[in-house]
Amino acid sequence: MKHFKPKLFDTIKSYDRQQFFADLTSGIIVGIVALPLSIAFAIASGVAPEKGLLAAALGGFIISFLGGSRFQIAGPTGAFIIVLYGIVGQFGIEGLLMATIMAGIMMFVMGLIRLGGIIQFMPFPITVGFTSGIAVIIFSTQVKYFLGIEGGGLPADFISKVSFYTSSLSLINFNAIFIGFLTVIVTVFGSKINRKVPGTLIAIVLSVLIVQVFNLPVETIGSRFGELSAKIPKPAIPWVDFDTMRQLLVPAFTIAMLGSIESLLSMMVSDGATGRRSRPDTELMAHGIANVFAPVFGAIPACGAVARTMTNVRNGGRTPVSGIIHSIFILFVLLFFGKWARLIPMATLAGILFVVAYNMSEWRSFKAIFNNSKSDVAVLLVTFFLTVVIDISVAIQFGLVLAAFLFVKRVSETSDIKVLNTEVDDERSHLSDDIDDESLGIPEGVEVFQIKGPFFFGVANRFEEAEKQLGQKPKIRIIRMSRVPFIDSTGMRNLNNFLIRCNKSNIHVILCGLPPRPYLTLKKHGIIERIGSENVCINIEEALKRARECLVMMK
Repeated sequence: MKHFKPKLFDTIKSYDRQQFFADLTSGIIVGIVALPLSIAFAIASGVAPEKGLLAAALGGFIISFLGGSRFQIAGPTGAFIIVLYGIVGQFGIEGLLMATIMAGIMMFVMGLIRLGGIIQFMPFPITVGFTSGIAVIIFSTQVKYFLGIEGGGLPADFISKVSFYTSSLSLINFNAIFIGFLTVIVTVFGSKINRKVPGTLIAIVLSVLIVQVFNLPVETIGSRFGELSAKIPKPAIPWVDFDTMRQLLVPAFTIAMLGSIESLLSMMVSDGATGRRSRPDTELMAHGIANVFAPVFGAIPACGAVARTMTNVRNGGRTPVSGIIHSIFILFVLLFFGKWARLIPMATLAGILFVVAYNMSEWRSFKAIFNNSKSDVAVLLVTFFLTVVIDISVAIQFGLVLAAFLFVKRVSETSDIKVLNTEVDDERSHLSDDIDDESLGIPEGVEVFQIKGPFFFGVANRFEEAEKQLGQKPKIRIIRMSRVPFIDSTGMRNLNNFLIRCNKSNIHVILCGLPPRPYLTLKKHGIIERIGSENVCINIEEALKRARECLVMMK
């Protein structure tokens, strides 16, 4: 675990009182922002409000304490809502807590084997497809509370939700709609009036006062969930049987992937805004520890949140201490003021989540991708469709497979194998496209196989294809590999088969321009020894010189 290096331990070495007060102010402001969101995300996920507050308090504390980012603010996020809601509906709260622990283990392992840097490079159309689809689902789950439709369960799939709303128009509560619209307006414009107080908090206070003073008949957190628990539950490991645990593997993997993508995206955005550099593997491991520990106390999954993290950056938070203070603040509110949350109208939380869904939708990015290639547009639409209509777990799995195929396709497009038998560029022009070409003549009876790009499974068959296009067999073949960064096992196998065919046809083989990594790979597989070190040349000039010597010996 040499790469597990929490940022807190670095920043604390030069910590001073001025930075503490900056972190204190930022932490409290972010805590105020996170408070209503933590409650809203928990309720939208189908669990009690305090489960979301515990995620921000306990999970957020661990992630700030052990994480690889200076600025990360963690807690429940909108990305989890549809996954958690489905898990709670099928497996109950115990199943959700166990899935969270399993996801935490997966995230820790991903960080341990250093996948943090790879996950950051998820293709942009896939990420936008996920987030836009999640935004639509969040919106669809909150229409019920925004319209004040009470009673009856909400269908799980999107199409059924639309049908449910169409058939329930007669049950609309116009008092709830008023509160919902008021919340949206105040949330959007409230922060512009006073930047230190988030619009969500203003909306909650205002809507509670209006409902209580005018005694409006709208559903509240208290009428739906009863009294809130204003204490930290005793630690208890959730228990599910082995068969249930097996069924939870896919949902747990979905939580792990969503949490990893969301957290690393948040980390990258804050790094870009500040010029700092975070440690993605440490961040993933910290998220893993948090999501194993916090569910023992009943918390839902926690991950880095872009909006809260950037609020932290804008308000002067520059070390993980601000994230720790944010978590302590939320814990304080939970313990001493949590019971008052029962007065919050459900329509208010729906209005807040409408704004969250709009901000998550990335509609500008969604629209901009239509100016890209057709493959990018297709990936975007398919991922979006799967997320909304089918299931986020299916979309995640499909997205990962699609990302792998896109990577292979684009890398293979950069690879090329040419066969030259009259002239070849000199070594200087081959190593840089900015240098003018100088052609070197190829002796009669010699061919040059010029490989450009990674020699891996995506292009390995091109070796054989290039060979089939040739006519008369040469006496000598030079394999030029100065632009080959690596060779995988499939490329190695094809190269080995090529050498066997050359040996059967009495064709002498010379290698040239091998970079260090491919050279070690060939040496490890015994290729260098088979060919002979005298037939492994530094550059094309030396290889052609060696070829002429061999032609003389063959006469």
